[in-house]
Amino acid sequence: MRYSPEALHAFVEAAALGSFSAAARKLRKSQSTISAAIANLEADLGVSLFDRQARQPVLTEAGRKVLGHVQEILAASERLDQLSIRLADQVEPRLTIVLSDMHQFSPTHQVLQRFEQRYQDVELECMLAEAGDVLNLLQSGRAHLGILAAQTGYPPDVAATRLAAQAMMGVFVAREHPLAQLPQPTQAHLAGHRQLYLNTYTESENKPQGRVWSAPDYLGLLEMAEQGFGWAELPHGLVRQYGQGRLSELALRGWPRPIAVDVAWSKLTPPGPAGLWLLDLLLESS
Repeated sequence: MRYSPEALHAFVEAAALGSFSAAARKLRKSQSTISAAIANLEADLGVSLFDRQARQPVLTEAGRKVLGHVQEILAASERLDQLSIRLADQVEPRLTIVLSDMHQFSPTHQVLQRFEQRYQDVELECMLAEAGDVLNLLQSGRAHLGILAAQTGYPPDVAATRLAAQAMMGVFVAREHPLAQLPQPTQAHLAGHRQLYLNTYTESENKPQGRVWSAPDYLGLLEMAEQGFGWAELPHGLVRQYGQGRLSELALRGWPRPIAVDVAWSKLTPPGPAGLWLLDLLLESS
């Protein structure tokens, strides 16, 4: 490759984060290393990628055009890396997958049986997390694959692909809750009662206001709802498996709602052959 892969990664991260220092922290490099890498890339291309007059670097028009091409180059490089891993078959000793409480997207008994038969000596670790927590586990290298509700966007160092099936989400309360007694509850009715919402360990920007309780996973919300503490948005599959008939689904306009689900992994520390094989199987079985 004519251009340094390190410089391309530095450019993409700096553009995404809006800061050379933030890109340095993300890539675990010094700020001077990131600045030098981007300066060398600008010299190689013969254009300025960032306007450095402002407090934080801003992409120039040339930088915006170059960014798309660089992302394509890195995506092609990632695909080549995955192919080389598959061909080399250097199987990882341990595979960690982060699952969602959307239970129908957890590996089925048949999937795990096939994995165990093919990779008997690989230690498989299953973790539970949602949303930003999944991304954090992937970016830190703690996990190799993660299943999560589809995000509007992903960090540059995270790749994701859509599963064919969707999760169905509904609004639930305990059978004895006042909202369960209403034939046609509205959002105004909900506003008068406590909301139980998903609040991951990773900071969220869109936290509801007012009377709220939270939990970092849907199972925790389900248990709160069962005890009558408020209403919660929950996956149908989870309620079927663990609700034990204690919850009522509210007949709200626009609900239930389908939610797209993705499987994601880190581009910087991609899964090995066993992880890629399980990824293919998840996509096939969804």
